[in-house]
Amino acid sequence: MPNENQSKPASAWNFLALPNDSTVKTYIMATLVCLVCAVFVSVSAVALKPLQQLNKELDKKKNILQVAGLYQEGIDIKEAFSKIEIKLIDLATGEYTTELDAATYDERKAAKDPALNIAIDKSNDIASIRMRPKLMPVYQVKEDGVVKQLILPVNGYGLWSTLYGFLAVESDGQTIVGLSYYEHAETPGLGGEVDNPKWKKIWAGKKIYADNGDVAINVVKGMVIPGSTGEQFSVDGLAGATLTSRGVSNMLKYWMGIHGYKNYLSNIQANGV
Repeated sequence: MPNENQSKPASAWNFLALPNDSTVKTYIMATLVCLVCAVFVSVSAVALKPLQQLNKELDKKKNILQVAGLYQEGIDIKEAFSKIEIKLIDLATGEYTTELDAATYDERKAAKDPALNIAIDKSNDIASIRMRPKLMPVYQVKEDGVVKQLILPVNGYGLWSTLYGFLAVESDGQTIVGLSYYEHAETPGLGGEVDNPKWKKIWAGKKIYADNGDVAINVVKGMVIPGSTGEQFSVDGLAGATLTSRGVSNMLKYWMGIHGYKNYLSNIQANGV
C-alpha cells in the first residue's frame, strides 16, 4: 500500500511547487512572461494605431505647408491646409483623373500594388525606385480661388536610403518655390544636410526646364558661380555628400522627366492650371 503522506511529484500545471532552479519552471515562467508582453504590445498597438495614423497625416500636411512657405509655429495645421486642394493625375497623360479618391490616396502604398504601379526599366530608373505609381497626387495651393503653387511628391535613392519629399513649383510649371524632405536616413552632417534650412533656401527661384524642354535642374559639385552659364538651373552641392547630391539630381531628373510630371507640367505651361 502506498504511503498516503508521501508527497506526489509536482506536475507542469502545478509549476509553482517546482524548485526555483527547475528547468521546467524556468521555461514555463519565460513562456508566460512572453505571452503577457505579447498581449500588452498587441493591445497597445491596436489602441494607438488611430492616433499614430492621425499624427502621420498631420506631419505630412505640415511638410507640405513648409515647402509651400505657409507653415508657422503654432498654426492650426488643419485650417492652414484648407487652402490646399488635392488632385490626382495620370502620369502617362498628365491629365487629372477621378479614378480614385485623391483625399485618401497613398502613393507609397500604390507603388507596391501591382494593380496601381508600373515597373521602371533599369535604363530609365535613374532614381533607383524600381516601381512608381501610375497616378500621383498634386497639391494645389490656392489664394482667392487661384492656384499659386503646385506641390509634387518626389522620391529617390541617395547614399544610404530612399529620400521622400515634396517639390513646390509656381503655377507656371517651371519655377521652383522650394524642396523639402520629410523622410530619409542619410548621414547627419553630410547627406543629412538636405534638411539644412540654408541649403533648402537656395532652391527658390531656380528653373526646371531648359529652352529645349529638357530637365536642366541639377545639384552641382561644389558651389554655383554667380553669373555662370546655367546658374538658374544649378544648386550648390552638399559638402562631403557627393552621392546624396547626385541622388537628389537624379530624383528630380526622373520625376520632372517624361516618366514623371513632365506631361502634367507641360499641360500647365500650355494651358494654365
